[in-house]
Amino acid sequence: MAEGSEVSAPGWPRYVPVADHALLVSFGDAISDPTSAAVLGLDRALAQSPPEGLLECIPALVNLLIEFDPLVTDHVRIQEAVERLRRLPSPDASTVATREVEVCYEGDFAPDIAAVAQASGLTVDEVIHHHLHGTYQVRMYGFAPGYAYMAGVPTEIHVPRKAAAVRDIAAGSVLIAGTQCLVTTLKMPTGWSIIGRSPTAILTRDERATTPVLFDVGDRVLFKRISLPQYEARRALTMP
Repeated sequence: MAEGSEVSAPGWPRYVPVADHALLVSFGDAISDPTSAAVLGLDRALAQSPPEGLLECIPALVNLLIEFDPLVTDHVRIQEAVERLRRLPSPDASTVATREVEVCYEGDFAPDIAAVAQASGLTVDEVIHHHLHGTYQVRMYGFAPGYAYMAGVPTEIHVPRKAAAVRDIAAGSVLIAGTQCLVTTLKMPTGWSIIGRSPTAILTRDERATTPVLFDVGDRVLFKRISLPQYEARRALTMP
C-alpha cells in the first residue's frame, strides 16, 4: 500500500455484495481508530475519484457501503476501483471541518451527570471538564435523522449503557456511552447517559443548505459550555 494510505489489519478489507446495486467494504470486526481511519480514507478517495456508476457511499464504524447503478457497473468493477484507490496515497484530510456545539450541563438538562461522576470516581465539575476536553470525530450517522455518532469520549468518563432505555428524551440532549457521544435531534428513548442539553441545531430547516445536517462524517467536534440563561437565549433565537 502506498505511503500515506490507511493500513488495515491482515485479511482486511473484506468485500460482500449487497443485492445487485451495492458493495460492502469492511476493514475490521471491532471499532478502533485505525479501522475508522481506513473507512473515512476510502470514503474521501471515492468522493475525489468516483468510479463510473457510483451513486453514494455510506460510512459506518467499521465498513463502507458503496451503492452503484447496476446498469452501468457491477460488484467486480467497483471492487477493482476500490483496490486501485487503496494503492494510492490517502487524500488529504487537512480540510476536515471543526464544528462547535454548545452544551448546558445544569439541572434537569443533565439527569445522569451525578451518576457518571459517581461511577467514574470524579466530581461533577471534573466530568464536565473531561467531556469538554475530549477529541471528538463524527464516525457515522444512524438510528434516527441527524444522529451523529462521535468517537472521542475521554477514558476517565467511560460508562456503559444503562440496563434499560428511558423514554421521551428531549431533542438536544447530549449523551455518552463508552467511547461515544451524540446529540439527539428528536424526542427518542435512550439507554445512554444524559449529561447536558445543547441548543445547537444539528438538523437544518434552511432549504438553501447543501446538506441537511451540521456535520459531515469525519468532522471534528468541539463542545463549548454555556449557562442556563445562555441556553434559553439561544433557544429563543432558534425555535421556529
